[in-house]
Amino acid sequence: MSETIEQSIAQTARKHTISLLLENKFGALNRVAGMFSAKGYNLESITVGPTEDASVSRMTIVTKGDDAIIEQIIKQLNKLIDTLKVVDLTYDSFMERELALIKIGTTPENRPEIMQVVEIFQAKIIDISHKTLTVEATGSGQKVDAIIKMLKPFHIKEIARTGRVALKREFVGEV
Repeated sequence: MSETIEQSIAQTARKHTISLLLENKFGALNRVAGMFSAKGYNLESITVGPTEDASVSRMTIVTKGDDAIIEQIIKQLNKLIDTLKVVDLTYDSFMERELALIKIGTTPENRPEIMQVVEIFQAKIIDISHKTLTVEATGSGQKVDAIIKMLKPFHIKEIARTGRVALKREFVGEV
C-alpha cells in the first residue's frame, strides 16, 4: 500500500522553477539553502547573481514537489529576511538557459564526429588538447541534457553545469 502512495506522490510532484529577488547581502544565499535543508526540501539546482540593481540579486531555484509542498516553499521563502519577491514561474511563460562545460576524451579518429555533434547543437569548442576537447553548451535544460546524451559514447571525462537561470516572458502571443 505504501508503494501506491509513493507512486501517487511521485506522479503529482513536478519540477518548479522559482525566481527570487533578494537583497544583495552577506548570508542571503545561505539562508535560502538553509531553509531548504531545515525543511527537508530538495534543491535540484540553485543559481544566484547580481541584477541591474547592484543591491539586489536574482536567484533561480529548481525544486520538485506537489502543489502543497511548493506552496509551503514559497511561503517559507517569503518569510526570509532578505527576500524581496518570490515568483513560481512554472505555470507562466518564461525563458530559461543553462550552461554546461563538457570535457570529452578524444582520439584522432573520433574527433570529427564529436565536432559534428557540437556543430549540430550550436555549441562551441573552447579548449583542445591531444587527448581532450572541452565543449561549451548553452540552452534549455533539455538541450543540455540532449548534447550530453549524444556525447556520452565518446567518454565524457568531466561535466560542470550552472543550473537554470530564468526570466518571465513579458510578451505572450503572436507577432
